[in-house]
Amino acid sequence: MASLPLPALHHEPLLSRSHRRLPPSPPPPPLPSRLAAAHPSAPSPSPRDDERLRLRAEELRSYAAALQGCAASRALRRGKALHARLLRSGPRPDAFLHDSLLNMYCKCGRLADARSVFDGMPHRDVVAWTAMVSAITAAGDAGAALRLFAEMSEEGVVPNGFALAAALKACTVGSDLGFTPQVHAQAVKLEGLFDPYVSSSLVEAYVSCGEVDVAERALLDSPVRSDVSWNALLNEYARDGDYAKVMLVFDKLVESGDEISKYTLPTVLKCCMELGLAKSGQAVHGLVIKRGLETDRVLNNCLIEMYSKCLSAEDAYEVFARIDEPDVVHCSLMISCFDRHDMAPEAFDIFMQMSDMGVKPNQYTFVGLAIVASRTGDVNLCRSIHAHIVKSGFSRTKGVCDAIVGMYVKTGAVQDAILAFDLMQGPDIASWNTLLSGFYSGNNCEHGLRIFKELICEGVLANKYTYVGILRCCTSLMDLRFGCQVHACVLKSGFQGDYDVSKMLLDMYVQAGCFTNARLVFDRLKERDVFSWTVVMSTYAKTDEGEKAIECFRSMLRENKRPNDATLATSLSVCSDLACLGSGLQLHSYTIKSGWNSSVVSSALVDMYVKCGNLADAEMLFDESDTHDLVEWNTIICGYAQHGHGYKALEAFQEMIDEGNVPDEITFVGVLSACSHAGLLDEGRRYFKLLSSVYGITPTLEHYACMVDILAKAGKLAEAESLINEMPLTPDASLWKTILGACRMHGNIEIAERAAEKLFESQPDDISSCILLSNIYADLKRWNDVAKLRSMLVDRGVKKEPGCSWIEINGKLHVFLSQDGCAKY
Repeated sequence: MASLPLPALHHEPLLSRSHRRLPPSPPPPPLPSRLAAAHPSAPSPSPRDDERLRLRAEELRSYAAALQGCAASRALRRGKALHARLLRSGPRPDAFLHDSLLNMYCKCGRLADARSVFDGMPHRDVVAWTAMVSAITAAGDAGAALRLFAEMSEEGVVPNGFALAAALKACTVGSDLGFTPQVHAQAVKLEGLFDPYVSSSLVEAYVSCGEVDVAERALLDSPVRSDVSWNALLNEYARDGDYAKVMLVFDKLVESGDEISKYTLPTVLKCCMELGLAKSGQAVHGLVIKRGLETDRVLNNCLIEMYSKCLSAEDAYEVFARIDEPDVVHCSLMISCFDRHDMAPEAFDIFMQMSDMGVKPNQYTFVGLAIVASRTGDVNLCRSIHAHIVKSGFSRTKGVCDAIVGMYVKTGAVQDAILAFDLMQGPDIASWNTLLSGFYSGNNCEHGLRIFKELICEGVLANKYTYVGILRCCTSLMDLRFGCQVHACVLKSGFQGDYDVSKMLLDMYVQAGCFTNARLVFDRLKERDVFSWTVVMSTYAKTDEGEKAIECFRSMLRENKRPNDATLATSLSVCSDLACLGSGLQLHSYTIKSGWNSSVVSSALVDMYVKCGNLADAEMLFDESDTHDLVEWNTIICGYAQHGHGYKALEAFQEMIDEGNVPDEITFVGVLSACSHAGLLDEGRRYFKLLSSVYGITPTLEHYACMVDILAKAGKLAEAESLINEMPLTPDASLWKTILGACRMHGNIEIAERAAEKLFESQPDDISSCILLSNIYADLKRWNDVAKLRSMLVDRGVKKEPGCSWIEINGKLHVFLSQDGCAKY
């Protein structure tokens, strides 16, 4: 007999629990015939009773089926109408019908109505409890769902696999680490982990709580492991960036013999790509082939990317060539791959093939093409790509517009970049930053300042990259005034604590010579790294405040910042300039303790010992070095020359040549200085000729100064004067001072007066040249000329700056003048 059809339903309001009238309980069912025989008093069921019970059962099944259909289609209005009919005249619901009604409200998202039905059920089985726990979890109240699950256990209802999975889902949503182990224990006790759905839910719950290691142990200890569990664990490790752990877990998956899902392989391929594991990636590729997944488009994308980053573009293209019908994603990936390997022609070939294959490019394809075109530096090619983008209808797409601007910026076509930018609709700060990046240096920096002004006037909020870019422009232009205004904007925007912005501010002030502001920026840095310390130390070194540079180095060590080669070289150069041997010895000790083995530091140490007058230690360090670079050779040659060891300097020069090193300008400065100190006139002339004839080095002012000094000391004053007058470079004051000093030695007043006249013209306020000439007049007893010079100095108001001396005591430098008194200790 067919099931009873349901009557037509009307939309009626849901009755509240207070107005419900439960139908009278039906009489108990008749006992079976064998039991009736045992109880003679029980009446025998009649055929009419059997028919009534059968019809009632069919009616209940019809209502339940209708409610299940409403739940599946989320037909809330029809479900409420069925509920109203049940309340008015329908049969008394059994447990299954109650569960169907409850499930309907839960699936339709009516949590309050579901709770009302749940509370009114005479007997709540595990199905009802599970439906409510799932519904409350779906509503986002994981805590209430877990409390309801605990209430179910208190009422003695034993959870099944679905209930355990629902509770674990609530733990996952709420990231409740305290409740997850309890559900885990209950699942073990009830042998629920044999259900793969429960075991996978357990792993996801631990993963959501951040207990990835516990999730891994739970997975490996589970009697049944599903691919969902493995994927949850692998994806979490990958999300945390622990790619090495992903590979270890994947190895365990392979060893376990569990089925490897195709959804697992993309995660593993990504980790191979990030770690550069080419062989592991090839092994996964073999697994893809073995499983017959070569046609999977997602896996093919991952394989192309993996081969592109780990091996070569040729390997990636082999995967691409095996795809029967490549789509736009595959083609875009290959274009990016060829771009990564600097293979622009091949990238454009792929683009040309797309039309033959019937594949239409999308915005990502054009972004990749714009990047490829920018690398070629061909402006005409960039314009062709731009025209094709316009023709394809992507010229208004945000990402493509940014790529077009960036393409023109990188090729130096800044006017095209400005035109493309002006055509953009609603450019954001990323677009402004892309345009601004074309004006960091060169002749276009002024335009960068105008772009920044326009950005501010239009009310666009600048970010850290905007400030870094405009500060680079200010540094290139040495525009301190505009840079200070940008600094004010940085303070107003709250970016003064950003490291990159502060570093650019520091660099700008240092380059502009505003060391006071540079120090203020440095002192306000929240995190001062070795770069910042080195910049400040080099600033002090440039401003002849070496003692402050040494103190900065000590402060940096107190902050547990490890110096780099530049920091140590700067510190050692300061010790060299101050002839501060004590601090230099401490730095040398630090390099030995720290295991420093750098040619830069070694050269700086040799230079420090040379300039501090400890030539023996400089020689020892030089000899201990395994390999000598050009800097070390120059340092030792110049050191010998400074200390009057001319022949040793020339021997070192010859040894350097024998080792195959090519001398540079600084080398010949040391060699010529050595000839000057040793009085080697002929050797000096020979080396001066070798400078240009053999090594092709154009003589600089320093080389001419050395040669003039050699000639002047040898008494060849006329030849020295002729060399100065005939040299292709404009002579500076040092050359004429060299002549003037030699004239006193040789008593040549005529050349001395001509040299002094040149010095008075170039440096009228320099007192040293007047004193030199005055001493020459005094040596020749020409007192009237001496008096004239002294009178001239008084008339000009020129005074001799007092000399100073310094001494190092307990690692600190003390500077004093001749009139300073002695401190009493």
